[in-house]
Order: sequence, then C-alpha cells, then structure tokens
Amino acid sequence: MNKSMILKVKNSRFTKFLLVGLINTLFGYSIFFILINIKMDYSIALFVSTICGVIFNFKTASTLVFKTKNNGLIFRFVGVYCVIYILNVEFIKIINSFGINILMSQAMLLLPMAITSYLFNKKFVFNGKFK
Repeated sequence: MNKSMILKVKNSRFTKFLLVGLINTLFGYSIFFILINIKMDYSIALFVSTICGVIFNFKTASTLVFKTKNNGLIFRFVGVYCVIYILNVEFIKIINSFGINILMSQAMLLLPMAITSYLFNKKFVFNGKFK
C-alpha cells in the first residue's frame, strides 16, 4: 500500500466512523455487559445501553465524522437507532436460538450493526452528502 492510499483510508469518513464507533461501542457494550451481569433481561439491558449510546454517539458521530453541529438531526438519528435496536434484538433472538449465549450473540453483531448504522446514518440522517 502506498503512502497516499494509506492517508486516503485513514482520512475516509467510514474509517473515522469505525474509530468513533469503536469508542461508542465500548461505551454502549460496557453498559450492556454491566446490566446483563446484574441479571437484567437482555432486551431491557439492550434498550438502556442503546439509549445511553445514542446520546453519546450522536455528538461524537455528528461532529467528528459527519462534521455537523446541527442538533436538529437528533430526531432522525434516534429513528435510525430505533430501527437498529429492533434489528439487533431480533438477530440476538435468532443467534441465541442456536445455543449461543446473549453476550456472545451481541458481540457477534457489533460489526454488522456498525456497518448498518453507518449506511442508515449516511442515507437518512446526513442525507447521503458525505463520502
């Protein structure tokens, strides 16, 4: 890989989204992990961690990745994460039905949900104007 190609990948919005998403994921998954370990039902734990994560994530993604300070976009952002939440719960049910525990199921879904989140945010929240 040549130097200009490395810089292009390093500076791409998707790469920034993944890096910011890693921080956001650690934040959200930590909350989920704690709640599961205090014996909260996984769907409620996921709901609480999603709410906390969305608030944290909106500011980091909008300012660091998509370079906007338009707080009015939070409603679309929340809408996207409502869809992500529903998809996530349903996929956990499916994976868990194969005998895989809840924590591992959620861990397996982190990357697919991150990619889905990026695509939905790019198209529906930030109007697809970003590369």
